[in-house]
Amino acid sequence: MQDQGRITTIRQDIIKVEYWGDGIKPHEILELEDNSSIKLEVYSIVSDNELICISLTDPEKLTRGDKIKRTGKVLKIPVGENLLGRVINVFGEPIDNLGPLQTDQENSIFQEPPSYQETQTESELFETGIKAIDFFTPLKKGTKLGLFGGSGVGKTVLLTELMHNVAFSQKGISVFAGVGERIREGHELWQTLKETNVLPSTALIFGQMDKSASIRLRTAFAAATMAEDFRDHHPSEVMFFMDNAYRFVQAGNELSVLLSTLPSEDGYQATLTSQVADLEERLVSTARDNITSIQAVYVPADDFTDTGVQALMPYFDSTVILSRDIYQQGRNPAVDFLQSTSSNIDSSLLGEEHYEALNEAKKLLQKHKNLQRLVSIVGEAELSAEDRQA
Repeated sequence: MQDQGRITTIRQDIIKVEYWGDGIKPHEILELEDNSSIKLEVYSIVSDNELICISLTDPEKLTRGDKIKRTGKVLKIPVGENLLGRVINVFGEPIDNLGPLQTDQENSIFQEPPSYQETQTESELFETGIKAIDFFTPLKKGTKLGLFGGSGVGKTVLLTELMHNVAFSQKGISVFAGVGERIREGHELWQTLKETNVLPSTALIFGQMDKSASIRLRTAFAAATMAEDFRDHHPSEVMFFMDNAYRFVQAGNELSVLLSTLPSEDGYQATLTSQVADLEERLVSTARDNITSIQAVYVPADDFTDTGVQALMPYFDSTVILSRDIYQQGRNPAVDFLQSTSSNIDSSLLGEEHYEALNEAKKLLQKHKNLQRLVSIVGEAELSAEDRQA
């Protein structure tokens, strides 16, 4: 039995491999026989001797007939406290020019989520330090907050501000996943964290928009593995930040197009909901410690009914909707208080004073919105004195 194969087809990032041998499984890493830096990941097994693989490195370096060897390993990422203050890529290689990483342990990026019995949520509120969020969309420790908005409405700025506030107030560990965003934004974030002295308590992993869909998709799973290790083996409050969760969905879609799989709604991959679940269900709190997650979600063309956006929404306990109209009025953060929601709006959790003030504020904002429409039709002079005051 020969434990090797050769490349038969190259179509962008999708590589077909003819393989002779037994026991190969999805996610196993294959390497080029004469260049171990070129890696493929087994995506599916078509028949006894035909594999479909995803190229994790530049496919232009591959040619038909190249010999492939097995590694018997899956993609692993370094974990542990030595990652704090460092920036790495999906292969665990440092990209911050600060020398090699000193880590002993590596974990697979593909992990099973904790069982339902293991998961646990706290009843303690998580203060972000941004009044608009703490008042209108309160967050509990160990739950998830989603920042939803179109392009250019301030998602990344708000996320960076939250990272800064949380690092100082909670004194925990932060894991940041840069998935499919601009390289400039990643560099600016790194500089900001360094200047504000937040970097020593933060581990960053980037798979920016210049990387292939397979790398961007795997970056989110790698970041989840880092956060899980901090939760389970380094007891402290863990904050997980991702910019941008929609780019994770988009990377899965790009990959499914390359694989020529049948799409479902809106042209998204048929595996959309299970792919989102594979990631989000790992970012939960257990009896050991919490993972509190704050994720930015790009809304394409400001369309909140988009299937990719809707697939992410159910996983968030608090959703902050950023509005273009409010942003254009020069109000920051551009939060639409009437559209934003939280499952934590409960008098027993918030206290009577906060709960009643929140409901009164929402009533007043709704009345103001209704009166604005009326004023645009008949003018302010037609309103009663009470309505004018409102």
